[in-house]
Amino acid sequence: MSPRDIPNLITFLRLALVPPTVAFLFLGDFGRALVLFAVAGLSDGLDGFLARRFDWGSRLGAFLDPLADKLLMLGTYLALGWREMLPLWLVGLIVLRDVVIMGGAVAYHFKTHRLEMAPMRISKINTALQVLLVILVLAGVFWPAIEPVVQGLIWIVALTTLASGVQYVRVWSRRAAQEEEGA
Repeated sequence: MSPRDIPNLITFLRLALVPPTVAFLFLGDFGRALVLFAVAGLSDGLDGFLARRFDWGSRLGAFLDPLADKLLMLGTYLALGWREMLPLWLVGLIVLRDVVIMGGAVAYHFKTHRLEMAPMRISKINTALQVLLVILVLAGVFWPAIEPVVQGLIWIVALTTLASGVQYVRVWSRRAAQEEEGA
């Protein structure tokens, strides 16, 4: 093992945190779920920082990092929706956006035989807001006074989810059309 492997090891840790985080949510152990979710979030920032700062990025990391993020967010949102702590329409919107993005990426890959995923700025903002929403929902269990903030953030997350989904569809549709013209 070399230092270059550290970001991938951190990503594997984040993947390993997904099942217990989601399980704690389903079981109603919100304190432990919040701690694990926070550790997972910090690990995401740390592995990204190390990969960029020391040029320790890898193809494996480029695949595993977004997978770990998606699994954590999907599992967390499904659990919070099931527990009625987040509206099901929001959970459905987030899942639909991810399905559209993944379906479009797969279709583009099969059409062009290449795919280079790069998150867009609106997508990064959306992800940060989704993470913040989970943290505030879980913190709201212990501090109910933040409920108005949570309610406002739900709508902001919905808007950024829609905006990022539309942006991905537009960009990838344009790229596919350009590929077709160039072929």
